[in-house]
Amino acid sequence: MSEQPPLVLVVEDERDLADLYAAWLGDEYRVRTAYGGQEALDLIDDLDDTVDAILLDRRMPGLSGDEVLAAVSERGIDCRVGMVTAVEPDFDILEMGFDDYLVKPVTSDALGETVEGLLNRSQYDAGVQDLFSLTSKKAMLEAEKSASELADNEEYQRLTERIEALRSDVDDSLDAVTETEDFENLFREFDADDE
Repeated sequence: MSEQPPLVLVVEDERDLADLYAAWLGDEYRVRTAYGGQEALDLIDDLDDTVDAILLDRRMPGLSGDEVLAAVSERGIDCRVGMVTAVEPDFDILEMGFDDYLVKPVTSDALGETVEGLLNRSQYDAGVQDLFSLTSKKAMLEAEKSASELADNEEYQRLTERIEALRSDVDDSLDAVTETEDFENLFREFDADDE
């Protein structure tokens, strides 16, 4: 039996928009939609399968996207989250546990690339996932804020330092792996399997 495509949950209170996103993604992924925050959490609880990625609107009546994001984290749900929202990013995003951030309106291509990126990130260890998430936040803030606003914000400065430390850790880990014979043996095993 073949492996099923990844499961993507679209959480958007505008039904037409949620259904449009689902249609855009439906050829490549299994897609479920929730038209509000509480409905999303109920759906996650009721699913027999694991959600691989969530596309989450921030501003929804009732339970907001920020609250859904916090609940997903508190429940220990291991999936990547992309915020897809009309809310312009501000420094408050630095404390949020999402992996990517798209500002509406979005195109089919941008949404598809975001989901693909989220799913690819799932294959990396926690340090690399953190690095992707933090660099995404940094890029979003740099696109929205002036150089003086960024320079004056302590949270942004801490973000920059954290990214530099993570990059160094990832580089050190990669260097350690590539310097060992085990790494060479691993590739020999792959080459032998391909023959």
